[in-house]
Amino acid sequence: MGLSASQIPEPPKKDLPLWDVKLGELPKWVARRDISPTGVYFAFKRAELKFNNKYVHVKRGGIAPYAMMLTGYCIMSYIWSYDHIKHDMMRKHH
Repeated sequence: MGLSASQIPEPPKKDLPLWDVKLGELPKWVARRDISPTGVYFAFKRAELKFNNKYVHVKRGGIAPYAMMLTGYCIMSYIWSYDHIKHDMMRKHH
């Protein structure tokens, strides 16, 4: 009535962070991700909490979180206006 060693299911392995995943294991790792809207929402919330705990909610904070947010805003702003900038670069100014 007992299970043999080959019939016992393997316990689930703790999921690896992305930087520990080998290139051949990447498709399996991506398939294990929860890509539903709820899963994506909670992934962003986890990232926000990690960022806040590392840079914002510290005893002696510095300018780093504000500089990162400003840099991110500048990059997003450039990407959003790239079509307009590209159009201006193609113009000939006489």
